[in-house]
Amino acid sequence: MKLLVVRHAVAQERGEFAATGLPDDFRPLTDAGRRKMHRAARGLRALVPHVDELASSPLVRARQTAEILADRWGGHEIVGVGELAPESQPDALVPWLRGHGAAATVAVVGHEPHLGFLVGWLLAGRHVSFLELKKGGACLLEFDDPPSAGGATLRWVMEPRHLRRLGRG
Repeated sequence: MKLLVVRHAVAQERGEFAATGLPDDFRPLTDAGRRKMHRAARGLRALVPHVDELASSPLVRARQTAEILADRWGGHEIVGVGELAPESQPDALVPWLRGHGAAATVAVVGHEPHLGFLVGWLLAGRHVSFLELKKGGACLLEFDDPPSAGGATLRWVMEPRHLRRLGRG
């Protein structure tokens, strides 16, 4: 199984959005964040030409990022996965991942620091974060067996600027 882990694109500033009185869960991407993510999505598709499932945190900024990716991969339906919410425990996603076939390529969109801890859990089997994805950045993990703590291999990590460069070609 391959797992593409993507951090949401640049969202409106937290303090600025707080003035709306809405909960942070509704904070959207900025126009610039959307533009940059469209270009990064082209680079992601060059690296990962096909995904079998695309999942997102329920928060608006992650969902909007997933919509951009879904467009790039040909209109995938986006699955909302509560275990990708920022306050979730990283190991909580493992049962959901195990529900996919051994040959599946699954993409998930979420938040830092949750994603860093998720990647740390899947690579080392420990609740540590030694990788921080930038907004719009991504990494690819691969599993030989069903997904488990410490069972992943890191194939690559890309900053959004590198993904955008790949998308130019």
